[in-house]
Amino acid sequence: MFSTVLIANRGEIALRVARTCREMGIRTVAVYSTADRDSAVVRFADEAVHIGAPPAKGSYLSVPAVIEAALQTGAQAIHPGYGFLSEDPDFAEICEAHDIVFIGPPPQVMQQLGDKAAARSLMAQAGLPVLPGSMDALTSPAEAKELARQVGYPVILKAVAGGGGRGMAVVRSADDLRLAYNETRAHARAVFGDDRLYLERFVDDARHIEVQVLCDRHGNAVHLGERDCSVQRRHQKLIEEAPATGLPRELREAMLAAAVHGATAVGFVGAGTFEFVVTPDDRFYLMEINCRLQVEHPVTELVTGIDIVREQISVAAGLPLSFRQSDITLRGVAVECRVNAENPDNAFSPTPGLLSEFVPPGGPFVRVDTHAYPGWLVGPDYDSLLAKAAVWAPDREQALARMDRALSEFRVSGHGVHTTLGFLRRTLAHPLFQAALHTTGLVGAMTAEEADRDGDASKESAPVG
Repeated sequence: MFSTVLIANRGEIALRVARTCREMGIRTVAVYSTADRDSAVVRFADEAVHIGAPPAKGSYLSVPAVIEAALQTGAQAIHPGYGFLSEDPDFAEICEAHDIVFIGPPPQVMQQLGDKAAARSLMAQAGLPVLPGSMDALTSPAEAKELARQVGYPVILKAVAGGGGRGMAVVRSADDLRLAYNETRAHARAVFGDDRLYLERFVDDARHIEVQVLCDRHGNAVHLGERDCSVQRRHQKLIEEAPATGLPRELREAMLAAAVHGATAVGFVGAGTFEFVVTPDDRFYLMEINCRLQVEHPVTELVTGIDIVREQISVAAGLPLSFRQSDITLRGVAVECRVNAENPDNAFSPTPGLLSEFVPPGGPFVRVDTHAYPGWLVGPDYDSLLAKAAVWAPDREQALARMDRALSEFRVSGHGVHTTLGFLRRTLAHPLFQAALHTTGLVGAMTAEEADRDGDASKESAPVG
């Protein structure tokens, strides 16, 4: 086992990884930008190294700075968390070249699966169902338009190097395709440094279901059940739950088996996620594969009792998984809500500012992963996530009630800071969500409903005459 692990990330995930390392008796090294010098993980870690200025390119995405920090502190392994360098095969190769273990899949596997278009083709060859669309990167708007005509509208354009819900655009008519193509390509170039796009059919009123897999170097591959991640804004998740309610048994078993088969087919090692779209007629199709820890992994940990980060570290050290598929039992229901510093009434725009108050909830079966505290500056340079609240209960009804109670206990305030807390509670109370009939269109429908109510209220209050 490693004696020292460097955590190449920030925020709540860096602190979460550090806590598991401490439980395993592993010394931790945190890296931080100037903006994060007073962060919770810097205070918690055994050692901390400053690696640059607040923009990610000058710090958390600076491979030389991260590698130098690992070499200086004697770190034998690097845990990348999620985002930043977590799915960068070049970074993983550089780690290997410096005799540092990258806690994640082998570089060649990340290379194969990081190209979303190539991954679609690879998984189709392995027998997994994929949505109709391109198997290679598109070469022009004209090619995209012809393929969309064959596939049928609506379609979705996606960045080949995309992730985290960014670099996507839904197109509903041929008239809109060229503009969407050019805008999405420009966005992909700016965010990912790669402007290649691919296209696939877009399914309205779908469910977004993902399967957590874990694989070691000894031929063991398992799934940890599935998660429903259908509540999203801008293709980014807000609420997740495990297991997914209301899936037909045959569909669920086929999806779980497909994920394990796909992971085995490419020689996957470590923790990964197979993301599927489930259509209204109960068909499932692979969307993409994430070669990293997911933001929503706590719900899976709560229903399985398995520390996914511990398994990641052990597998990277060359040990086998500590369990087999037959050892895994899902118990109860877990729900996670992402609390962001965003204004839902302004298209979920980020609202940076200094937190004057931050009091997370507690109580039985409530878990809060957070790096925030009173006096913490929510800056403009990074993701707006403040905390992840996750709860467990014996059934879904109790889990939703517990989550609503937990969200009601949150106390977050600061000059200019808005949060998604109110919107999350309204979502939990929505009839479609309560009945587990929600799809990826729920947030859009709620936004429209609230706009209609606001419009009606304005008419009623308008002066007469």
